[in-house]
Amino acid sequence: MKKRVLSAAFSGMLALALALAGCSGSQQAAQPSDNQGGQPEQKQPQQPAETGKTGEKVLIYGRGGDTVSLDPATIDDGESARVTENIMETLVEYADGTMEIVPGLAEKWDIDPSGLKYTFHLRKGVKFHDGTDFNAEAVKFNFERWMDKNNPLHSPEGFAYYNDMFGGYKGDPDHVIKEVKVVDEYTVEFDLNRSQAPFLANLGMFPFAIASPKALQEQKEKFGEHPVGTGPFTFVEWQRNDHITIEKNPDYWNKDLPKLDKVVFKVIPDNSARLTALQSGEIDVMDGLNPEDAETVKANSDLQLMTRPPMNIGFLSFNVEKKPFDDKRVRQAIAYAVNKPALVEAFYSGLAMPAVNIMPPILLGYNDQIKDREFNLEKAKQLLAEAGYPDGFKTKFWAMPVPRPYIPNGQKMAEAMQQDFKKIGIETEIVTMDWATYLDKTKKGEQEMYLLGWNGDNGDPDNFIYVLLDKNNIGGGNRTRYANEEVHQLLLKAQTEVDPAKRSELYKKVQEILFDEVPVVPIAHAEPGIAAKASVKNYIPHPKGTEYLKKVDME
Repeated sequence: MKKRVLSAAFSGMLALALALAGCSGSQQAAQPSDNQGGQPEQKQPQQPAETGKTGEKVLIYGRGGDTVSLDPATIDDGESARVTENIMETLVEYADGTMEIVPGLAEKWDIDPSGLKYTFHLRKGVKFHDGTDFNAEAVKFNFERWMDKNNPLHSPEGFAYYNDMFGGYKGDPDHVIKEVKVVDEYTVEFDLNRSQAPFLANLGMFPFAIASPKALQEQKEKFGEHPVGTGPFTFVEWQRNDHITIEKNPDYWNKDLPKLDKVVFKVIPDNSARLTALQSGEIDVMDGLNPEDAETVKANSDLQLMTRPPMNIGFLSFNVEKKPFDDKRVRQAIAYAVNKPALVEAFYSGLAMPAVNIMPPILLGYNDQIKDREFNLEKAKQLLAEAGYPDGFKTKFWAMPVPRPYIPNGQKMAEAMQQDFKKIGIETEIVTMDWATYLDKTKKGEQEMYLLGWNGDNGDPDNFIYVLLDKNNIGGGNRTRYANEEVHQLLLKAQTEVDPAKRSELYKKVQEILFDEVPVVPIAHAEPGIAAKASVKNYIPHPKGTEYLKKVDME
């Protein structure tokens, strides 16, 4: 990558970031992670790693934030999915390390040539953790809960992922699923209102894991604290902001799995502290490795370094309904004032590439003909003046409180960008809050300008562009509140188009519109590092950002 000259202000920030590499995470740790409902932060108790009974294989997984909920249908964050996808299972899954679709709770499936009917043949003899049977009725029960707003178990807030991936709910004009039919005890049929190219890939996503109908009826809104699925691990306990424990399901349908007896997801908000915990043996695996610490891990023969394929995007974005961000010239100006190469160098240590589009280059339909704006403060000033802000303006700049793979240090990145924004007359006040509140408030549109990102769920471009920027998903994945009818129609057409080449051209056209209108400023596609003890075996980082742990083993 050819380096560009840094602005003086940014050079100072870069030098500071590199000089304080070991300290950057500590500053971030002052904010609690996934603190439920905005309750006061609980001080992290210092406890030794849980070792279990003699001879047990217990994996301690160190992570930066707590889970929001253990009901996968209600969540849209990776820290929650990391746990739920090992307790509950979907009809189809993704192969180890790739987005290839493989059997899950369905052994096989048939697709009608029209693309309007999918028939799934389910595994027999599978039990939920509460001893009840998994069958076609259970599949129908779960989908009715998600798709029907009149269902007594439908969440009053809705199910954001279901809305985002299937075009709304039953009765909505763009809703994909017409009906879920029970053919017999182990056969279930999905009839669609319209064909959807990524339908099968969507079904593998963690929000569409099949829960025990008995548990849902008994627990209702408390299901998120006591999840019951068919997965390789069963839920044991959750001490908020400290740890979640799951243990081996002795009745799992695959008798050879899981290899581990227990997994403990341990919250250690600070990246550097998490690495120290790994080095001292307190934990066995950690994500959120500071990019500059990769060489430290490589040099330690007791540890191993793994990298996750870059199916993600970290971005700066706006609430386009709020002034002055309702003017695309203001958004374009800010795009010229974001020094992407400098940010990648300072905060990713080379384990990322500057982003041009909202979707990563590895996906179908990526538009490589779009050439990115260069870092140009004079051009930014010119556009601000054209928009009626020759002297700039003041605004709040929301910064993420937790490290995520796509943005390793939101606070420091915001401070770095703040310096260049000041040079074009934009005075920013950096604000932050706990992670759960941050996600909730940005979903509701309370923010002005903010940092966030996305890790792809299913390997399809629809999962990036449609989820993040389609008008149907305002209040869900679309936190920008961007609503463009032309983009909407192109995305719906791309969903129904089965020819990959034609789908690709549709997505390329959408990216051209988005580049001009700038509802988001893509910053980087990261290749996040994961560190583990050398004794951890068969841990394969997955592009979707979280792993099925059923095949992981320990020496």
